[in-house]
Amino acid sequence: MSGAALAVVVVVVFFLALYLLQRYGDLRKQQRMVLFGTLLSWFLCFLIIFILPLDVSTTIYKQCVLDNSNHPTPVTQARRTHQTAASPSLYPSVSVPKVCEEPWSYIPDGVLPVFWRVVYWTSQFLTWLLLPFMQSYARSGAFSRVGKIKTALIENAIYYGTYLLIFISLLIYVAAHPQWKLTWTDLQTICITAANTWGLFLLVLLLGYGLVEIPRSYWLSSSHGYLLAKTYFKAAKMATEKAAAEENLADVMEEVAAVHESVRYNHSLRKCVDTILTKCPTEYQEEMGRNGESSFEAQNVLPTKRGLVKLHKKVISAVQRHGQTQVQWSILLDQAFHLEDVAKSRSSPVRHFVHSFPSAHHHGWICRFIYTPTVEWFWECVFRQGSYRLLAVLLGLLSAAVVWSECTFFSTHPVLSLFAVFIRMAEKQYNYVCIEMACFTSILFLCVCVYSTVFRIRVFNYYHLVPHHQTDAYSLQFSSMLFCRLTPPLCLNFLGLIHMDSAISHQDRIQTSYTSIMGSMHLLSFISDGFYIYYPMMVLLLCFATFYNLGSRCLNLLGFHQYITDDDLTSDLVDEGRELIRRERRKRQKAADGENRRWAWRERYGIHGTAGRSRADYTELKDDSPVTEIKKSVITVTRRDGETDEQQTGLLQDNSSDEGSPNRSRSTGGRYLSLSPSSTGIFGDV
Repeated sequence: MSGAALAVVVVVVFFLALYLLQRYGDLRKQQRMVLFGTLLSWFLCFLIIFILPLDVSTTIYKQCVLDNSNHPTPVTQARRTHQTAASPSLYPSVSVPKVCEEPWSYIPDGVLPVFWRVVYWTSQFLTWLLLPFMQSYARSGAFSRVGKIKTALIENAIYYGTYLLIFISLLIYVAAHPQWKLTWTDLQTICITAANTWGLFLLVLLLGYGLVEIPRSYWLSSSHGYLLAKTYFKAAKMATEKAAAEENLADVMEEVAAVHESVRYNHSLRKCVDTILTKCPTEYQEEMGRNGESSFEAQNVLPTKRGLVKLHKKVISAVQRHGQTQVQWSILLDQAFHLEDVAKSRSSPVRHFVHSFPSAHHHGWICRFIYTPTVEWFWECVFRQGSYRLLAVLLGLLSAAVVWSECTFFSTHPVLSLFAVFIRMAEKQYNYVCIEMACFTSILFLCVCVYSTVFRIRVFNYYHLVPHHQTDAYSLQFSSMLFCRLTPPLCLNFLGLIHMDSAISHQDRIQTSYTSIMGSMHLLSFISDGFYIYYPMMVLLLCFATFYNLGSRCLNLLGFHQYITDDDLTSDLVDEGRELIRRERRKRQKAADGENRRWAWRERYGIHGTAGRSRADYTELKDDSPVTEIKKSVITVTRRDGETDEQQTGLLQDNSSDEGSPNRSRSTGGRYLSLSPSSTGIFGDV
């Protein structure tokens, strides 16, 4: 298996990164450089996670060979004396030479050091230099590549200037101390230490949240009532965001329409205006095209090139945000309807799961054959609660082991870190498969705790990872930067937990190839002996803060509404969300009934019946357009009486002359656009 395991892992990790990029990004519409940078950074970070267990097993094998080849040596004899006095069950006995078994995933000498150098320095080049530049390039509203590059360089001048200032200050400090002979290797070590220190600072913050929130989320998710109430809460918040996104898009489209009418086709800026129009939704493009052909009024003030650049940037942001809210609203509706169906099935005597809208659940034939309605009923109504609680208990125990090990990993005599104890027991038996599985499981759990927190971060809607191909380029690159900065210190922290980092454990052992590229941390002893040891203990305080929801309560006081069960505002938003979901259910049911009637009409009269439809039938079909649904919902959601809603909607059925106007409807097409009220109309009573 010489090198074969490494090749297999590289291929698997590449397809994993490609799958995640396809899920969160849009491979057809986003820029190729953005996709390539994101894919490369995710691929390199996942490689570190998957290859590190192989490095650990290979290092343990080399340690065994060294102990046997140098037996008995003073170092080995000292280790024997010390392990007899301290903890003989945790260290393998070397009193008798033993033939070492080569691990199945053994990687030849010289491969891993080169591999780690390429992976590490490439990821650091991406996260500190290239990705910040690409962020500004993708977010720029310039109309040419030169303009985008110029904008990116200007925006990153302060960013790069800060690095240069720190580097010059370091060189001056070293030059002022002649006793320090700083070599190129030492300079690399200082740079690596600085990057790992920054990453460890953020890592502990994210880890303290994830270690508590992930087991608790599974435990709370076992309660159907909790899930349904939280979904109602999310629906109320999402309705506000959706209405705000539609209003913002309409405002931006009004600016574009004004520019479109003022800049004629023979103007030098017309090409820039046409570029902006291509970024607008199709409905707005058609409306502006009709208005542009029939408008011969007085010309407005001509915009400047800088004004068009700013407008272009606003259009890209508004369209992206509008698309994200539409998809999130659609997904949230499906989740709410499914949870309400579960509640009905739990009280039904028939052990058969019934979906309110079967057309929304498209499964493959294999899934339909295995996950039948009866199997779905038993899972949702019987087994799901117990399974989630069991998983929550296991994850809670694993979180407790991580917290204990983070607080005690500096103690090597006796060994208190649970991960180090388990690895040493497996090392004693030369069970390399068990060692690799334990390392991979531990690193994977740490990554899930950290990365899941990263994927949940929302900074004023400025950075947000959204599935179903709705993540913008800036958010993709921001996540890539965080991954590249967090993964190396996370893996280094794990090596400290299992006592395979000599800078932490101070043991006479062969270092892993990953640790060797980090250099000797003794050059900065106040970091290796101070910050790297004591700062991870902060995870205990962060876990307590997360357990008592201190962060959520502070955000709630600042106006960022969080789901807190004992809060009055949360109860009001849950009630508001329940009413919104009930309203959307009625509208979707009416649409489904109308589709069923049309299908029955076609089945009854065949293709000849379609040709004989009356004008009223065509009007009914036209009223099902997305823009029409928006216009009808603007009126219906401001009414309190259900009958008034239906009557008012009926009055709009024949008014089809203006329904194609996006500027009047103030929204664009989508799957679920039946709810688009203004924020004051929905939450006026909250």
